[in-house]
Amino acid sequence: MAVRGRPTPQPRREGEDGRPRYRDRRPEELRRGDVNPYTTSHRDFGPVLLPADEAWRRRGAWDAEFGRPGPLHVEIGSGNGFFLTELARRHPDWNLVGLEIRYKRTVLLARKLAAAGVTNARSVRYHAAFLDDLFEPGSLDGLYVNHPDPWPKERHEKNRLISRWFLEDVVSLLRPGGWLRLKSDHRPNVDRVLELLDRGPEGEPLPRLPLEVIGRSEDVTTGPAPWPDDIETNYQRKFRLRGLPVYAVEVRRTSV
Repeated sequence: MAVRGRPTPQPRREGEDGRPRYRDRRPEELRRGDVNPYTTSHRDFGPVLLPADEAWRRRGAWDAEFGRPGPLHVEIGSGNGFFLTELARRHPDWNLVGLEIRYKRTVLLARKLAAAGVTNARSVRYHAAFLDDLFEPGSLDGLYVNHPDPWPKERHEKNRLISRWFLEDVVSLLRPGGWLRLKSDHRPNVDRVLELLDRGPEGEPLPRLPLEVIGRSEDVTTGPAPWPDDIETNYQRKFRLRGLPVYAVEVRRTSV
């Protein structure tokens, strides 16, 4: 049975340990005349871009992928790649993974990483509902979500990334002291992080998650973010130029 609100079923079947639950189509399985050229071309970009059927094999082996141990940080929804590329440039001692579900965006990110000459980041095509296909429990030092889709209507609950199931995944994947940093032009996304720490999607009481709220900002375009050395995203710049706010929140995984 799928967890309520999760966009795709999560529980593993008996005997499936170690196998990915998200499965991409192989090129030979695509329909003839597929109009999106990136469905196949993203596979040919090179080692900086990992297709879904290669990425899950890195679970527990990201140090080997980068050729060295290092703190592992993940951005969900890297878009055109400005944020992750700059994060990799500022933190050469970190290992970084940028997740995207859209084929073209994985290529855009990979191009930026290659052009910047950074070697400590990868572009990965994968579904954010299956993070534990890629990462072991307690293996992440940081998670970043910038401008997730708002999905404002109640019937959109099943499509929302900012959800109780996602925060439960965050708790599982972050090491104690690791953080989730969220920026959004849609204030309810930030509000939901705080509301869902001890509530379900319909407001039902649930055990409080071991996540501590470190800080919140009502507008990072006119004031500081809850964390130092903020990186302005492409969307953030657009909203700043229009005089509109971008909200932010940081939560950290506690030891209990």
